[in-house]
Amino acid sequence: MLMIGVAGPSLAEREKIWLGSPAVAGVLLFSRNYESREQLSALCAAIRDVGGDQLLIAVDQEGGPVQRFRKGFTHLPPLAAIGVVYERDADEAIRLAEEHAWVMASELRASGVDFSFAPVADLARGNAAIGLRAFHADPAITAELAQAYVRGMHLGGMAAVLKHFPGHGSVTGDTHEVAATDPRRLDEIRRTDLLPFAQCIEAHVEAVMMAHVAYPAVDSQPAGYSRVWIEEILRGELGFAGTVISDDISMAAAGAAGSVGERVQAHLNAGCDLVLACFPEVVDDALASMRDMAEPMLEESLAPLRGAVGASWDGLVHNPQRDRFVARIVALNAEQGTA
Repeated sequence: MLMIGVAGPSLAEREKIWLGSPAVAGVLLFSRNYESREQLSALCAAIRDVGGDQLLIAVDQEGGPVQRFRKGFTHLPPLAAIGVVYERDADEAIRLAEEHAWVMASELRASGVDFSFAPVADLARGNAAIGLRAFHADPAITAELAQAYVRGMHLGGMAAVLKHFPGHGSVTGDTHEVAATDPRRLDEIRRTDLLPFAQCIEAHVEAVMMAHVAYPAVDSQPAGYSRVWIEEILRGELGFAGTVISDDISMAAAGAAGSVGERVQAHLNAGCDLVLACFPEVVDDALASMRDMAEPMLEESLAPLRGAVGASWDGLVHNPQRDRFVARIVALNAEQGTA
């Protein structure tokens, strides 16, 4: 029920104890955990040696400003660069979205990482935390490109995780730093921010990450703490049957629920299946809050998030398809000035 963060490029002794807890479903990696591809592969192997092969390993490898592993990996342009291409050539942008996703997914799978929290399905409407991470301001264009990205991830052997439901792009506040509120009514959100999520759910995404944004015209609680958003709208109205994941409980906007333990329980009570405790300093409190929990999630319920068997790095670098895709990504970086 918890995905936890660890401190560095190798496991500390107390982190090995954490990984043995039945409450821990996996580990979310960051730049602090990365030195090289070889070190990353060794860390992934160590995580599973200690905690079991069932543990999930994830990262934010979106491209642009949010790419945790850089040296040794393809430099991925931000999703907004693909949206710019769409303005002149929609078919080319759709191809680039699929190829971007395939390169990202295949490189992570060759390193032992199960999935990236991608794609961003938020709208590019001025939010400081989203910025270049979003494809486009237009809901229909965002939906089309996000669906293409999901296809590319699946072809690369990776589950897709839409974020941040029901849409973080149309509010001003950065939920890492402050509480954020979106005053719009549900019918307006349905016509705009919800559209990419709805269409990607039809494309069989495996997971959805919730936003720490409050939408008081719909529910007083931020979306990740809201049974209205999770059970009634996401699962009921949109028919989503996959895994619901919280955003990080350490973010400022998550503080609406109280202490670390209260944040964990509020997410679970609202209907989240996995809760992210990304920083090591909150993991002890998060685990303590789970001591009296019900049965942990069954392994088979997490299986859709586990990466398919991927090529080795040696096999990947000799793949002509990868060469073609990477060349097009490099060209896009150069065109958009993101190299």
